[in-house]
Amino acid sequence: MKREEYKQLRKRRIRFRNAFIGAGALLFVAAMGLLALMFGGALFVSDDDLMLDTASTVTADGEEIEQIYSVNRTLVNLDEVPEFLQQAFIATEDSRFYEHSGIDPRGIARALYRDIIAWEKVEGASTITQQVAKNLFFTNEKSWMRKTKEVMVALYLERNLTKEEILELYVNSIYFGEGTYGVEAASERYFGTSVSDVTQSQAALLAGMPKAPNSYSPVNDPEAAKDRRDVVLMRMEDESYISGEERENLSNQRLEYKEKTQPEETWSNAYVNAVVQEAVERYGISREALKTEGYRIEVNMHPEAQRIAYDTMQDASYASGSVKGVEGAFVLTDQSGKVTAIVGGRSYEHGESNHALTKHQPGSVMKPLAVYGPALMSDRYTPYSVLKDEETSYGDYTPSNVTGGYEGQVTMYEALVESKNAPAVWLFDQIGVGEGKTYLEKLGLSTEDEGLSIALGGLSEGFTPMEIAGAYQTIGNGGERRPLQTIATITDRNGEAVEPKEQAEATRVFNEETAFQLREMMETVVSEGTATSGSYQGPLAGKTGTAGHPSVEGQNRDVWFAGITPNYTMSMWMGYEASGEDYYLTDSSSVPTSLSKELMTNLKEVIDPGTEFTNPEGMDSLQKPVELPDSTELQGTLDIGGWAFVQGELNWEAPEDERVTYRVYRARGNDPELIAETEATSHTVQAFGLLESRTYFVVPYDPTTGREGERSNEVTLSW
Repeated sequence: MKREEYKQLRKRRIRFRNAFIGAGALLFVAAMGLLALMFGGALFVSDDDLMLDTASTVTADGEEIEQIYSVNRTLVNLDEVPEFLQQAFIATEDSRFYEHSGIDPRGIARALYRDIIAWEKVEGASTITQQVAKNLFFTNEKSWMRKTKEVMVALYLERNLTKEEILELYVNSIYFGEGTYGVEAASERYFGTSVSDVTQSQAALLAGMPKAPNSYSPVNDPEAAKDRRDVVLMRMEDESYISGEERENLSNQRLEYKEKTQPEETWSNAYVNAVVQEAVERYGISREALKTEGYRIEVNMHPEAQRIAYDTMQDASYASGSVKGVEGAFVLTDQSGKVTAIVGGRSYEHGESNHALTKHQPGSVMKPLAVYGPALMSDRYTPYSVLKDEETSYGDYTPSNVTGGYEGQVTMYEALVESKNAPAVWLFDQIGVGEGKTYLEKLGLSTEDEGLSIALGGLSEGFTPMEIAGAYQTIGNGGERRPLQTIATITDRNGEAVEPKEQAEATRVFNEETAFQLREMMETVVSEGTATSGSYQGPLAGKTGTAGHPSVEGQNRDVWFAGITPNYTMSMWMGYEASGEDYYLTDSSSVPTSLSKELMTNLKEVIDPGTEFTNPEGMDSLQKPVELPDSTELQGTLDIGGWAFVQGELNWEAPEDERVTYRVYRARGNDPELIAETEATSHTVQAFGLLESRTYFVVPYDPTTGREGERSNEVTLSW
């Protein structure tokens, strides 16, 4: 072989080898690309993303009250979606859905041709599986890279899920406009019904909307929506899902939809807000999980009572202040601790301050809880124990009665009924701040404060209406505190029960006798004391509370009423959300007292507050304290009683309270002599000399407490 021929042969061999290597490399790259396309989807698929975000549902007596969500979606199983709607989606979006393996080559070829002509990404050929991939894992960005990833995920989904599972993900993930995702939420939004009950015409409309939800919305453009519906029906005819006659009949039907979104009702918002707080604190479920994980929360709300409470609280005539905007909050619970109703403000909506759960200065509603209850638990005090009612300073702190007057001594019963401040602080000082705080802790009213002002509700932070209702429920429940609960049960999206981190255990705070005595005294508060305002026909015990304004003398910042019926406990607060000298109440605690009574009267239509209180076994109702007369008019006469003496007769009027006795004194300068104690209204003075002169006076006396009333005028007997 000639040298020149050899060189030519060698070049051909090298070119052939290089071509072979190049072809092999291309085949390798193509194979790797194909493998990546086929199996690379696993890199982008997350099991968490396959679990669609869905709303948690709040129910009462099995009926839906509200939903908690970040995305307005309610998941449905595919068998809940009418077959007609499934067919409509397939005919419109992916007619070969049950034939392809995630991608449709014919559709891709058509889309590529149009993209090349336009030299940009102008049309997709997305199958339903690809749309699921995009909805769950990618954005709407139009790029070759995103499309490639979408195909990879689609192929992965087809290998790992059934067609039915893919279609179920699709109908639950597609967007229908106005913040609505999935066919169930869309059916509720546009037709006011569950997807399982939509008509064929409505189903065709739903199937047409995902292409351009806002443009084809029946609310935004009914004409365009109808045209799009008819296109869907034609596609269904083309795919032989319906006949021409059926298509024509459906096309002639009037477009059915809800004209506009109804204003969202807010009557349940405050209660649901409390439910969320309890789910976070007691069950350990995050707020984000509540919005996305599809929990079902059965609550203790009485829906009719909740509505009545909300509506009654709208009456602004009960609120009077320096400017408009007086707020109010109300909590009602049964004696077992199940919260019946919560009103967080006159027009509370989600995102605002829920005043039922925010702290306010409690005023005198603290007295039974911090002072009188703990005192009665000791062996030293009874409802008739005499307390000091004088202006007294405790270092820099000098509490005063609201009236400015003092009686010197009053019973605990009277001090509670009249809501006197001086005796309450004196008694709190006697039992000790630490002792009072121990009981507050048991009542769920922990405070870091240490001063005697705790007795009058003068606190650095205050307490919420929910906390006050829970504390008073302890009194209504015979002294046993049962933590208030808005939640009855929680189940996850799989129907598994979610258990609380800690069970709500009952705590014995007061013994039955103490709770009974407090309740009996507070019944008198309602009938004769500071809580007489308003009208309620039925047994009711309660306590008012007023917190003065810190910078506007003579005006109030917070006013309260806490009440107990045989079956329920309530608390109501009124005041301003804002603070400062421009915001003060011009009314007293009589306002929440009157409103609470009206509210309970209205609630009788749907709940039973109870017809009578039941006394604990072996305990008789308390008698009201002996009422000593304000003044006694004494008269005296002399008469001859025999040869050697004169007999004197002292007389006075009968008291209104038959339990009052009288002590008869002979005046002897600064050291009067007690000569008799009698239940009668007269006394005879024996052995009176003919030339003798004596001076007498009588003093009303309470034998149960040892208190003496005001002495009578003096009467001098002389011959």
